[in-house]
Amino acid sequence: MTTVFPESVSEEFQYDESAEACYVGDIVAFGTTFLSVVYSLVFAFGLVGNLLVVFALIHSRKPKSITDIYLLNLALSDLLFVATLPLWIHYQVREQGFHHATCKLTSAFFYIGFFGGIFFITIISVDRYRAIVLAANSMNNRTVQHGVTVSLGVWAAAILVAAPQFMFTKLRENECFGDYPEILQDVWPVLRNLEANLLGFLLPLLIMSYCYCRIMHTLFSCKNNKKAKAIKLIFLVVVMFYLFWTPYNVMVFLETLNLYNFFPSCDVKRGLKLALNVTETIAFIHCCLNPVIYAFAGEKFRRYLNHLYRKCVAVLCGGSVPVALSSLESQRSRRESVLSSNGTHYTSDGDASMLV
Repeated sequence: MTTVFPESVSEEFQYDESAEACYVGDIVAFGTTFLSVVYSLVFAFGLVGNLLVVFALIHSRKPKSITDIYLLNLALSDLLFVATLPLWIHYQVREQGFHHATCKLTSAFFYIGFFGGIFFITIISVDRYRAIVLAANSMNNRTVQHGVTVSLGVWAAAILVAAPQFMFTKLRENECFGDYPEILQDVWPVLRNLEANLLGFLLPLLIMSYCYCRIMHTLFSCKNNKKAKAIKLIFLVVVMFYLFWTPYNVMVFLETLNLYNFFPSCDVKRGLKLALNVTETIAFIHCCLNPVIYAFAGEKFRRYLNHLYRKCVAVLCGGSVPVALSSLESQRSRRESVLSSNGTHYTSDGDASMLV
């Protein structure tokens, strides 16, 4: 993560070494409106989607699997992340800003949720690699207890990695931003950006790419009636992560270079600020897609959504589910059960044959 709002929207002038002011107030005004609208949508869809995942896992009658544990923690990470967005929207549209404690806690939850979500996506890819590529050696280790232990470790790592991002965040003159000691003012913002690029994007992308390439190689060499669907889903996971996060991380890197005045032109600085706002919103939309990519592809979550749909229909129809609908859902459930029992050869999870 880099100069996230508040830093990215609070300064209306940027100065180079010759003390020439570069006006960016119009971009700040655009960013305030644009970010507020997009973050409101991200909050709404991210909240609903991830809450559905949490409720589906909690109310499931099937025994929990290690995949369920990781999906639950991914949903909780995204919920922690999106829960801070209304507070940032309030900060952007109101001039008085936060209280000091609110500033500190909001920044902490934001970054912990951000890194936690990235880390759990990476852990899910590693778990799928172990379940499919190393199936014979991982059966005994992929237990719920193991998943809980790994999840606690991931949360600890997320807090540790997020700490440099928010530890110097303070409320000063009604603005919530990084207030660094004089000795760290030049180096700390650069270290934050490099940490975000390396630990928040490049390393997870490399791990995911390796794991899913090995998984696809294994699937191509096996006979399974759901192989094509699994390969498409794997391709979707990697491509979506790459498309949504690459532009933002490129802009983070360019912003790091801008700290060393690599771009003295005012037009370039204005373009960087605008591009950072736009790519930031694109990246954050990814947390809304996580439930669709990782959870709703599985039988368990589709069945929970069907259950909610039937309840809604029952309420609208006066307390009873139409006979035709009930019969159709019963037939679909039996058909999915047969497919699931025939497709679990390469995983130990019963909720989906190739859930990634």
